[in-house]
Amino acid sequence: MSSIVKVAVVVGTRPEAIKLAPLLRELGRRPGFEPLLISTGQHQEMLEQALGAFGLRPDVDLRIMSRGQTLHDVTSRTLERLRGALHEHRPAWVVVQGDTTTAFAAALASFYDRIPVAHVEAGLRSGERYSPYPEEINRRLVDQLSHLLCAPTEPSRQLLLREGFDPASVFCTGNTVVDALLWARDIVRRNPPVLPAQVTALRRIVLVTAHRRESFGATLEGMCRAMLRIVSAVPDAGIVYPVHLNPNVEGPVRRLLGDHPRIVLLEPASYLQFVALMDRAHLVLTDSGGVQEEAPTFGKPLLVMRDVTERPEGIDAGVARLVGTREERIFEEAMRLLESPTAYAAMAGGQNPYGDGNAARRIADLLENVPGAPSLGVVEPRDPARGEVGVPEIAP
Repeated sequence: MSSIVKVAVVVGTRPEAIKLAPLLRELGRRPGFEPLLISTGQHQEMLEQALGAFGLRPDVDLRIMSRGQTLHDVTSRTLERLRGALHEHRPAWVVVQGDTTTAFAAALASFYDRIPVAHVEAGLRSGERYSPYPEEINRRLVDQLSHLLCAPTEPSRQLLLREGFDPASVFCTGNTVVDALLWARDIVRRNPPVLPAQVTALRRIVLVTAHRRESFGATLEGMCRAMLRIVSAVPDAGIVYPVHLNPNVEGPVRRLLGDHPRIVLLEPASYLQFVALMDRAHLVLTDSGGVQEEAPTFGKPLLVMRDVTERPEGIDAGVARLVGTREERIFEEAMRLLESPTAYAAMAGGQNPYGDGNAARRIADLLENVPGAPSLGVVEPRDPARGEVGVPEIAP
């Protein structure tokens, strides 16, 4: 590489920070790159915790978060504030991850300035427009706006090819979440974070995360009733549930689960605390996307409390089971794993389908070697009064 290539890595939420931290580290190790970490602050406090776990601080902080913000607010503020950052720093690439509103808005802002976008974790699909919402549409739009598509698995790459994306832009890299988890696990095992005494006293931990918008209301209440039934039926099991601060989650969860002695409701855990909890857990129940990739790295059987998933690889590999959102089914599937050592061992012994810990290296190689793209960075506006940007056309 003849010159330094500035790569803007945009994050706004904790999962983005976790999954892009290994890429930032890899880019920082390579003399041909200058990584620029841009935070939108979509979820400010949780984002800062995750970055801090890896010793990272933003170079640019857009601080878009406000109380009661809507999707419209997040999108419009990110577009407006990122425009100035892109014009000031003129990156050759913008890297986004996953399916957040930050990822979508950053990809759109970059497209408007004709800066090539690299999409980490491209090609995920649930097939349902509103499940998960708004992530399913976000990820589809980010793929359309991207120059480089880094699919985490071969099925994701094949899906992108079936959708008609140029094979020269689509690559299977593995998922950077595995890189991050292996890094974090080493940190946690060298210096374990402090966990509450109620947690360490539990013999078998059922770790729960549930916070999706489509679960709000009666669905989430049914999940909570299933959890009550699980701890009532299994005396040596306890629930540990880091509760999202959204009132639609925190209200019903604390009302229904707050009084049971073997249900521990935590404030949102830091990333390293959550890694420590996964390391100790016996079983994981989640409606999260990222946890579906994380639990298999620790060999923990995973029940996915959703009707559809954009991550079928874990289901196909036998390390996860899609159990839907109905109380009875969640209870039955959890009991099967808690009562049957054979069923438990079959899931716990499966192979992680999401990567080998080298995804960041592969993505950095692609950023270094994809022909032509680094020359397409932002240049000075032709007419600053009109905001027109003079850039070459992207070659086919």
